[in-house]
Amino acid sequence: MEKTSSSTGTAAAADAKISSIFIFPIKSCRGISVPQAPITPTGFRWDRQWLVVNQKRRAYTQRVEPKLALVEVNLPEEAFSEGWEPTKNSYMEIKAPGMDLLKISLCKPPQVADGVSVWEWSGSALDEGDEASKWFTDYLGKPSRLVRFNAASETRPVDPMYARGHFIMFSDQYPFMLISQESLDALNKLLKEPVPINRFRPNILVTGCEPFSEDLWTEIQISQFSFQGVKLCSRCKVPTINQHTAIAGPEPNETLMKVRSDRVLRPDKKQQGKIYFGQNLVCKESLTEGKAKMVKVGDPIHVINKVSTAAEAAA
Repeated sequence: MEKTSSSTGTAAAADAKISSIFIFPIKSCRGISVPQAPITPTGFRWDRQWLVVNQKRRAYTQRVEPKLALVEVNLPEEAFSEGWEPTKNSYMEIKAPGMDLLKISLCKPPQVADGVSVWEWSGSALDEGDEASKWFTDYLGKPSRLVRFNAASETRPVDPMYARGHFIMFSDQYPFMLISQESLDALNKLLKEPVPINRFRPNILVTGCEPFSEDLWTEIQISQFSFQGVKLCSRCKVPTINQHTAIAGPEPNETLMKVRSDRVLRPDKKQQGKIYFGQNLVCKESLTEGKAKMVKVGDPIHVINKVSTAAEAAA
């Protein structure tokens, strides 16, 4: 493990800065670019708080329902302000091609749906009602319901091998995921057709570092908060889905397999045929009570600890 000048008490210029923050209120639907976001014990506020499920209450994702890529979600601007709480007039607005506007109250719904499952987790969730169910059923052409994570009664811990004591809502694995613009630029130089960052659905996009620097970061400071890089982000088929058309193709995964697979990055480790792009993070301060914790676009990033090569990083 290598300590950097940021960690030794010497003054250091920022190693990178935040260029964008993205929140994805409904899992597998479109994200929102925001200027700031409050940190909560499960990630940024509102991130992956809702989920579309089938009649067996299992999660729909773009892996099987790529049309979710076209579902646009909006929240009130003030929803990302410090200490804001919804009123009876606060709504999440949902749009999709050929569909009327759907408005979902941000006040918690009264109905509970038991037996909701996403990957390895199952538990109860809050059901957003029949109007939302009909909207998604009509849009996807199969029985669907919209549910909200029931934080009052449920917890969903992350893998304790990597980040014991941390929790998520309906994210795949970890509370935060970070990618650098330089990594995306390096990948796009290898592709016949460049892909935008929305293929990779990070929460935090940074700029000002070397390509794939984030692979090495085991501890960084954003503003005054400490984030741990706990696991390289392995990628599924979602990056191959064009987020503007919902049509899948071979790229960028075909190229990533040539340059970002475990065979390339981790030749001496157990081979699982995985590809990696991005770094999963947890935030130490997210678990502590106290005044609101806000991360903003433009915040500097200081690397406190890092490994020397991607082969040394957890994956």
